[in-house]
Amino acid sequence: MKTYTPDKIRNVGIVAHGGAGKTSLAEAILYNAGLTSRLGKVDDGTTVTDYLPEEIKRKVTITSTLAPMEWNNTKVNLVDTPGYADFIGEVKGALRAVDNVLMVVCGVSGVEVQTEVIWDFASEKNMPRIVFVNKLDRENSNFFKVVEELKETFGTGIAPIQIPIGSEASFNGIVDILQQKAFTFKDGKMTEIDIPADLQDQVQEYRDALMESAAEGDDELLMKYLEGEELTPEEIISGFKKGVKEGKIFPVLAGSALNNIGIQPLMNALVEFLPSPLELSDKDLLNEPPAALVFKTLADPYVGKLSFFRVFTGVLKTSDSIYNANKEKEEKVGSFLMVRGKTQESFNEVMAGDIAAVAKLQETLTGHTLCLKSNPVILEDIEFPEPTLAVAISPKSRGDEDKVGNALSRLLEEDPTLKVEKNTETKETILKGMGDLHLDIIMDRMKAKFGVEVEMRTPKVPYRETIRGNVKIQGKHKKQSGGAGQYGDVWLTLEPLPDADFEFHETIFGGAVPRNYFPAVEKGVREAMQEGVLAGYPVTNVKVTLVDGSYHPVDSNEMSFKIAGSLAFRKGMEKANPVILEPIMNVEIVVPEQFMGDIMGDLNSKRGRIMGMEPKGKFQVIKAQAPLAEMFRYAIDLKSITQARGSFKMELSHYEEVPQRIAEDIINSRKKEE
Repeated sequence: MKTYTPDKIRNVGIVAHGGAGKTSLAEAILYNAGLTSRLGKVDDGTTVTDYLPEEIKRKVTITSTLAPMEWNNTKVNLVDTPGYADFIGEVKGALRAVDNVLMVVCGVSGVEVQTEVIWDFASEKNMPRIVFVNKLDRENSNFFKVVEELKETFGTGIAPIQIPIGSEASFNGIVDILQQKAFTFKDGKMTEIDIPADLQDQVQEYRDALMESAAEGDDELLMKYLEGEELTPEEIISGFKKGVKEGKIFPVLAGSALNNIGIQPLMNALVEFLPSPLELSDKDLLNEPPAALVFKTLADPYVGKLSFFRVFTGVLKTSDSIYNANKEKEEKVGSFLMVRGKTQESFNEVMAGDIAAVAKLQETLTGHTLCLKSNPVILEDIEFPEPTLAVAISPKSRGDEDKVGNALSRLLEEDPTLKVEKNTETKETILKGMGDLHLDIIMDRMKAKFGVEVEMRTPKVPYRETIRGNVKIQGKHKKQSGGAGQYGDVWLTLEPLPDADFEFHETIFGGAVPRNYFPAVEKGVREAMQEGVLAGYPVTNVKVTLVDGSYHPVDSNEMSFKIAGSLAFRKGMEKANPVILEPIMNVEIVVPEQFMGDIMGDLNSKRGRIMGMEPKGKFQVIKAQAPLAEMFRYAIDLKSITQARGSFKMELSHYEEVPQRIAEDIINSRKKEE
């Protein structure tokens, strides 16, 4: 593929709710661009952009895939993205790299959850958008009904520039309202025909609406339109393009990706109506110092790490010394790669506005900026969502701990929505992802890519123990067995300490216990606190005071007093009304208003407390507190209740006493474990 200047490039993210036909559409576009000899199918696992084993197995897009093509002397960088909520991080990364959005909407299902979610992302960035109503050959498909739904959901900027000829099984072509031309399609061949007589009135009605939209995109045209003058076709297209660029007009097109109907007109629209990187910038892009952002990382056990990047300014050359501004380190680059699915082509420079990949960068991760050391710059990072579903993992085979660690470190490089942490209290490795499908696929990848299998389970709750009463208790350690003996004797008081984890004091008078043994007593207490007396959980919120004791001038030593301190503490715990504490989380849930009642009912069933509510645009923010034990599967529950429209985040607030019935279950469960 030849090198294109920024004015001859279009960067387009193909986005949709899962199942709307994004990947089939990408396949049809690549076929019509002459890059494949036949139309691949998702069900057959033969598409260019869904090529990973787990994508073929599950028949869903899991990772965003680059698929550049040439059309009308323009390079179009398509990025096919996942449609399932668990992989929204891939969509966010892709939207940071592209300038424009091609929103695919199913002609049967219409506007769905992820359609709205991703549209909102694009709206926040005011990105130009084209809508393609797909699957119009299907039973119960209805282009006009979907258009009305689009208008209801996204406003009056929705502007159909085509209408279908025929419907459902008889759908075979489109009328281009702007050009006033009609086309039918058979076996991928497009034939111009006269506009069907029964569609003439409808075409005129839609053309009048387009004229109005075009006029609103340009002040001069608006004056002419309001004065009753007819706009020329060139003026309509000019005003229309301006409205699209400014994110005010959203052209809607019709077709069927699977049957290759309406695809070439869509490809024409991508080039004609969507702005180039040059049109969206106020800079002289090519004469600026080079700066590129890595928006995606792919970990491959054979090829190594592949970093996908978008050049925002300048020309990035392999002959330059490439500098990672985030890590402040230089990277060795052999060649740049033009990637299309799993195929690659090498070249030596990437122009501003273009997208490419590079292999085996040592320091570079997603979100890092590549530039020149002489002109360091850090581009705006990508805001990825925080993972919300946590599981504990362990290798299925003993001795595979290192293999699991290596696999996870590679997968973390690839997926910014994945987190791994070691819980020192429960001694578990905790893996956090965006949902159960996300984590299932991570397990598949660990097995397929890195040859290691792991088991997933619900994490243990890091319970604690404390006391509710005050007690004074003796701990005495005495051992005599030939030669030097052991002797330590202490009296401790134990009291609840609500606002701190632990305090140790001493109020001994007259040297009953020599001062040099105080640290040993405290050490013994701290060691005993590692395992409480009810269920063996760490002890917290206790004040311990050394108040009395005795010593032996020959047999006393630090070890004896450490043991005495430990004995006293354990005995004291048993007598001071011990209780189990559980972690209580601060939870912030963002949901559409219609789900408020269901969310609050669900939180009540989880022993949660509503702390407050406030509006946030189209959403409501619910602030609550709930026990961690009830919240491990909340990512799944929330998705189910809100049809994946809700989101949440949580953090530790404090520890609270567990209700008696639950405490008994915890103690019994712990005894069974032992």
